[in-house]
Formats: sequence, C-alpha cells, structure tokens
Amino acid sequence: MRTMVLVGSLLVAAGVMGETTESDAFKQNEQLGRGVNILGYDPIWRDRAQARFQERHFRLIREAGFQSVRINLHPFRHMDQENGWRLRNRWWEVLEWAIQHATAQGLRVVLDLHEFNAIGQDPDGHKDRFLAFWQQMSQRGTKWPDAVLFELLNEPCQKLTPTLWNQWLREARDLIRAHQPDRTLVIGPAFWNSVDHLEDLDLPDSDRRIIVTVHYYKPMAFTHQGASWTGQADQVGIDWRGTEVEVAAIRQDFDKVAAWARKHRRPIFLGEFGAYDKAPMEARVRYLRTVAREAEKRGWSWAYWQFDSDFILWDMQRDTWVAPILEALIPR
Repeated sequence: MRTMVLVGSLLVAAGVMGETTESDAFKQNEQLGRGVNILGYDPIWRDRAQARFQERHFRLIREAGFQSVRINLHPFRHMDQENGWRLRNRWWEVLEWAIQHATAQGLRVVLDLHEFNAIGQDPDGHKDRFLAFWQQMSQRGTKWPDAVLFELLNEPCQKLTPTLWNQWLREARDLIRAHQPDRTLVIGPAFWNSVDHLEDLDLPDSDRRIIVTVHYYKPMAFTHQGASWTGQADQVGIDWRGTEVEVAAIRQDFDKVAAWARKHRRPIFLGEFGAYDKAPMEARVRYLRTVAREAEKRGWSWAYWQFDSDFILWDMQRDTWVAPILEALIPR
C-alpha cells in the first residue's frame, strides 16, 4: 500500500510539529487493513447454544489473511428501560467473548452500533438509548486494548438527517471522551455512509483520533440484484464485466473521497462493500476484486460485507470458505 506509506510519512513529519495524535489514527487505519463484518445476525446474541459463529472462526479469519473484524451490534433489544437502559449481562458476555478471541488472534476490532433502522425511523424515540449505549461502552471499555475501536453508528439515515447526525455524533463523542480520551472512533456521513455525502459530515477538527468510514454498493442494480428488501427481488442476472466505463465510475467515486480525505486530513475505512449472493459469481468476483484493489491503492482499510448470513464469505452448511469470494478479496 504505497499511498498509505506516503501518507503516513507526511503525518509523521506533521507530528514533529506538534500534531502527535493525527498519525495515530492513520496508523490504526493501516492496522485495520483487510477486514470482514461478523456476528450481526447470528443467534449467538439470543442464545449462545445456537451460535453459528464459533471460536475457531476467529483463527480461520486470521489465517486467511484478514487483519480485522467489524462486529455488528444490535443492542437495543438487550437494554432494560426500567433500569436506565442498562445492557443485560448475557449481552456483555457475548461481546467480551468476541473481543477476547478476536484480539487473541491478532485481529483489530471495530465495534459497530448497527441500530440504524430503528434510529433512522424515530431519532427522538431512540436518542436516550443511543447515548446510554455509548455511556456504558465507554465506561466498561476502559479495560479493552487499543486494538478495539468504537464506530458510533452504522449508516445514519432517514429522519436522522445530516444536521441532526452532526449533533448526535458530537454528543456521543463527548460521552466517550470523558472516559476514554484516546480511544479511536469511527464515524461516517449520513445518507447510509454514502460516498456522495462526505461534505455533509462535520467532525470536531481538534479530535484527530477519528477514522472516517464510507460504504460502497454502487451500482445498486448490480450489487443488490435479487434482494427483496431493496425492491429488486425479480431483477437478477445483471452482469458486471469490469469494463473501462464501469471501473472508471468506481475510480471517480473513490477519487472524490480521497480528495475529501486529503483536505480534512482523515484516514478512510471502507466499512462495507459487497455483491449479493444472487448476482452471477463471476461478476461478483470481478467487482469485489476491483473495489478492494482500488481502495488499497488509496491507502484505505476495508471490511467486506459479510462473513455469513448473506453476501456470504463463509459457507456455514459446507463449513468452508466461498473460495472465489475469498480469492477476490485476498489474492493468493
């Protein structure tokens, strides 16, 4: 990752002039490297006896060449309103288990609050829970290693407008910083972390321990073909050939993000990208290989969506990697 090394060198030089923490966020981002989203829709959160994801999967992820995991958290259903939105012990046990075994394998960990749908539909009705979650995480997480990062909210959207999100992220950041001034945070723009809405993101300029995240699923007609939740259940068989025009569209989007990152001196984490399982496999491979390599050329870290459930990288039934997808992400 030649670009990342160059950027890092520039930041070290800046550190001599007093900006000592800015290089830390870039270093953390470099260490995130190639990652994968895990555990978001696993029954483990309801009943550990029903877990699909097992301890050995952390080792397999590391041995495959991944450097990080983004753990998708849905904590709201595990919080007790009558007890000040306190998280239940069973939920904490699963989280601590995941952090322990991921870091034991040398994996960096992004803890991603994935309650974007509930919050997007009713921000006012969920703000107390949002802030209570980060209050508890920041207090409990003081013992967690620096390899654990906090992502404030996956894909802010709908009624959580850019203006409102900029207010929320500052409130959550202040809560966390009261307990953990040095924890690296991951924050992305509204409109589902869209690459087209970075200009709407307003971060505290003095806080340099922040990695900025974006997601990429363009063109949606290809990446989400056959997906019922996007209204494309009957639209399948759409190809992605990797033509000059198709690749140029990705490069144009990524160059726009890179320009924003240079202007604001922020590292970039491509927190999600992928193509749904109903897309032609050969086209998925071409697309994923292109997106991953273009991100790496710009010195970004990334996390594929996702390990299992859908968009799968690991086939739970066959108990093995989906080899073409793994090869596209991490060439042998």
